[in-house]
Amino acid sequence: MEEGSQEGENVTRVTEFILLGFPGPQTLIFLMFMLFLLMYILTLWGNVSIIISVSANHQLHTPMYFFLCNLSFLEIWYTTASIPKILSIFLGRSRSISYVGCLMQLYFVFSLGSTEQFLLSIMAYDRCLAICYPLHYNIIMGINLSNKLAFCCWLVGFLIVSIPAYLITTLTFCGPNVINNFYCSIDSWIVLSCTDTHLIELSSFIIAIIVILGSCMMTFLSYICIIRTILHIPSVKGRQKAFSTCSSHLFLLLIWYGSTIFLFVKPSKQMSLETNKIMNIFSLIVVPLLNPFIYTLRNREVKEGLKHLLLHWHLY
Repeated sequence: MEEGSQEGENVTRVTEFILLGFPGPQTLIFLMFMLFLLMYILTLWGNVSIIISVSANHQLHTPMYFFLCNLSFLEIWYTTASIPKILSIFLGRSRSISYVGCLMQLYFVFSLGSTEQFLLSIMAYDRCLAICYPLHYNIIMGINLSNKLAFCCWLVGFLIVSIPAYLITTLTFCGPNVINNFYCSIDSWIVLSCTDTHLIELSSFIIAIIVILGSCMMTFLSYICIIRTILHIPSVKGRQKAFSTCSSHLFLLLIWYGSTIFLFVKPSKQMSLETNKIMNIFSLIVVPLLNPFIYTLRNREVKEGLKHLLLHWHLY
C-alpha cells in the first residue's frame, strides 16, 4: 500500500490485494489443489476436444454445433481467468494480486460469465426451433443469423460489464486489502471500499437482473416449448430418449442459474462469505467442467466425430 496526501490528510492507497482462498489444514489444501487441477485439466480437454472434433467434421458445421464451439471456447477462457491463480494459492505461493490484475480478473470473469448467460439462452432457442419447428429451422436459423447472434452475445457480454468495472475504478480503498475469497469478485471490491458504493451496487444489481433473469426466462421458456413438443412424440422410446437428454440439460442449467442468481441477484452485499465461496465453485468450476460432457459429448454425432479424429491420428 502507498501513502499520499489529499487536502492535508494522509490517504492510504491500496496497490494490491491478498486473496485468502480456503482455510484448512495442509492435507485438505493439497487434496483441494489436486481436485481443482484435475477438474481444470478435464475442462480444458473436454472443451478443446469439442472444438477440434466439430472443426474437423464438415457434417457438424451447422448453427447448433457452431454455438457449442462458442460455448467450449468461452469455457476455456472462463476457467483460465480464475483457476490458475486459485491453484497458485493452494500451492502456498503468493496470495497477493495487484490492483490492475484484480480488476482485469474481475472484468474477464464477469464478461465471459455474462456472455455465457446469453449463449445458453440462444442455444436453448436454437434447440427449440430445431425440435418444435423442424421444417422451418433451416430457413430461420441460417449460418448468417447464427454468426450475428454469437457476435452479439460476445459484444454485449463484454460491453455490459464495462459499466461496473469502470465504477470500481472510481472507488477509494484505504485498507484493509484482504479479500476473503479465492478470486476478485464485485462484492470483494464493495466490501473493501471506504467510499460510497451505492451506485455500483445498484448498477450491478440491475445488470444482474437483466442478464441473468432475462437469460433464465428465455432459456426456460424455450425448454417449456421443447417439453410440450416431446410430449406429442408417439413413440414411448423416442419420448424417453428426448426426456433423458432434456433432463440432463435442465439439471446443468439449474446449477448454473441457481448459483448465479444466488450470487448476484441481490440488492445487498451482506451475505455469508463461506456460502459465496461454495456457490462460486459451482459457477466457476463445476458447470464449465460438466458443459462439454452434457451438451456435446453425449451427442452421437460429436462422439462419432471424435472417434473418427482419434482413428485418423492413430493411422498417421
